[in-house]
Amino acid sequence: MTQEKLLLDHVYANAERFANEIFLTQPLGHGRVADYTWAQVLDEALRMAAHLRGLGLEPGARIGLLSKNCAHFVIAELAIWIGGYTTVAIFPTETAETVHYVLDHSGASLLFVGKLDFWERQAPGVPAGLPRIALPLAPAGSGEPWNEIVARTQPLQGRPGRKPDDLAMLLYTSGSTGTPKGVMTSFRAISRVAEGVQADLRNRIPRHEPARALSYLPLAHSFERTWIEACSLMDGRTRIYFAESLNTFIEDLQRARPTHFISVPRLWLKFQQGVYAKLPPRMLDVLLSLPLVGRLVARKVLKGLGLDCVYVAASGSAPIPPELISWYRRIGLNLFEGYGMSEDNSFSHASNEGAHAPGYVGVPLPGVEVKLADDGEILVRSPGQCSGYWKQPELTAQSFTEDGFFRTGDLGEHDGRGLLKVTGRVKELFKTSKGEYISPAPIENELNADPMVELSVVTGSGQAQPYAMVMLAEDLRARQKDPAVRAEVNRELSELLHRVNAALPAHARLGRIVVVEEPWSIENGRLTPTMKVRRARIEADAAQHRAEWDRGADSVVWA
Repeated sequence: MTQEKLLLDHVYANAERFANEIFLTQPLGHGRVADYTWAQVLDEALRMAAHLRGLGLEPGARIGLLSKNCAHFVIAELAIWIGGYTTVAIFPTETAETVHYVLDHSGASLLFVGKLDFWERQAPGVPAGLPRIALPLAPAGSGEPWNEIVARTQPLQGRPGRKPDDLAMLLYTSGSTGTPKGVMTSFRAISRVAEGVQADLRNRIPRHEPARALSYLPLAHSFERTWIEACSLMDGRTRIYFAESLNTFIEDLQRARPTHFISVPRLWLKFQQGVYAKLPPRMLDVLLSLPLVGRLVARKVLKGLGLDCVYVAASGSAPIPPELISWYRRIGLNLFEGYGMSEDNSFSHASNEGAHAPGYVGVPLPGVEVKLADDGEILVRSPGQCSGYWKQPELTAQSFTEDGFFRTGDLGEHDGRGLLKVTGRVKELFKTSKGEYISPAPIENELNADPMVELSVVTGSGQAQPYAMVMLAEDLRARQKDPAVRAEVNRELSELLHRVNAALPAHARLGRIVVVEEPWSIENGRLTPTMKVRRARIEADAAQHRAEWDRGADSVVWA
């Protein structure tokens, strides 16, 4: 019987085959970088794995990893896996309260602390007495230095393996609907999806082209963990570059010149708004319509974004307005939408050259089965399926059908070609005082497609009509105190309200648009670490002001 090949088996083979080839490139500031070959990556991981074993941790012990994306996030995870343990990665923007919850709930035995912006705020959340190891680039005094440990420790010998059903990681969800849940991922699951993603990407990137990726979305999330880290560990021929900071992001992109690039809707929108800040939409539209000039302009726009070498671009994590996908394809970027979640390791659906349409998330990836429940809920069975929720057996039982399909909580529909459209969330449906149900997601997509709007939330449970709260695009927020700007925003949002309502049935038409003056952000708790809106928090804030808004007759209100 052939032994099942797992991700670590591929890592050992890649470190031997590509020993002297650069695998990870870490920016150090001021244009300097540190390159790590496959041989160096595995050597450091084996040394740290030996150190962890020397601490006497029990097999399968959970080890925390609190860090922004960096080369040593990947190396530390390999050390955890090689040592026989389970990774518990925490979003680097989390509060001390959430840091404490995750470390306590997972029963973490140790914490790796890496590159962080808010360590002084997060440190109080680390349980007293929990051992800490500081990765290179970690804040001073955050733990025993990684470099000192690997310098004095001999590497583990041989090729320590793991069993298919061993837990590789606990993926704690970003908490958009409450307390984070620990999604259990086995080595079999992460290995099968890594194989699937690697095969999918290699079919789209020319074989002669060395693959390059920029890692910047949180590695604590399954989207980046699967499609960048695990896929690259499997492939062996992909070089991962890391982003230094938000301020250097375009420079980081220019350094990496990625061949494949994944992002989330909010960032795709911000890239577009950055282009518009230099070239107004109407002028760009005219230039793109000119046969020869249009191709040159499109190429220049992509080069300015650092995306001119991209063969495959993908958007995930949340619905993206169809108009935004069409805009990117018009400038020559092969942007496809995908669909997945932590519970299937972000391996569910993806568009491709032969199966795509704006507004649809594509077709099932290899090995994925999908069906719709009677109420329209999307049910998925994936090779990357989780083993359940850590310490929550009742929730685990509720989340799967008797025949093993995961209940996604999303509503969907198929077209005649088998393409899937996500039409909303089961739990986001709300009922107006007239007894009519509203699905907010399709309306929010229409609002978000307007260049003035960066994010929106449609709500109104128990109200006569739903209403929308919108966060303006960044350039407008910078000028929102100017009376002339406000007047123009009011006029254009009134027109947007009219256009959106014209396509909606009477019961779903928006009563007004509320412009939020304080931007929603991760720091103020209105966005998750993956930049999805925390709907319940935003709606609770709005409830305090709704009576005041209802007293007025204006179609656009500032709050």
